Amino acid sequence: EMAGRIIKSFATPGSSARGLAFDGRYLWNCDDVSDLIYQLDLNGKTIKSFATPGSSARGLAVDGKYLWICDSATDLIYQIDLNGKTIKSFAAPSTSSGSLAFDGKYLWICDNSADLIYQLDLNGKTIKSFATPGSNARGLAFDGKYLWIDDITANRIYQIDLNGKTIKSFTAPSTSSMGLAFDGKYLWLCDDSSNLIYQLDI
Repeated sequence: EMAGRIIKSFATPGSSARGLAFDGRYLWNCDDVSDLIYQLDLNGKTIKSFATPGSSARGLAVDGKYLWICDSATDLIYQIDLNGKTIKSFAAPSTSSGSLAFDGKYLWICDNSADLIYQLDLNGKTIKSFATPGSNARGLAFDGKYLWIDDITANRIYQIDLNGKTIKSFTAPSTSSMGLAFDGKYLWLCDDSSNLIYQLDI
């Protein structure tokens, strides 16, 4: 199975990695213990870090100019600049909202207790929702056409279309994945138990 092959891995900057995003050059990773957001190069070197707007960051996405963060303590989604200043926030569609992705126009967020993925506009209005392919989704990324979702109960990574249909899936490299990002060619995954970020062949 070539899909899911680990190309490389390096340590997460914190001890409880949650969300992961890619901005075209750097990775962004948030941590639930330090309550920091880290900007990392693709070898894991921390460029900078700053405080998350909430106290329990879960999902992370980048829209080209701003970061979006979902926080499970406040049940809010925050839009922040790349220095940590909050631009705006709105209520998440559910109380177990976790992973975030941005598709160029809309935000996608998954709820790991209702097992739903929501499509939201940038003011928080739900466009649609559908069931996740597994029962405990934790990571979400957009590859330009499809969503990628990581499920820690099934221990699988799924590629799904924007209506929830599974295109393909493969075994995840770790058992406690908490964030996914796509860099144009590879998937990146952060894991909470090994405290590693993996680069994966898809």
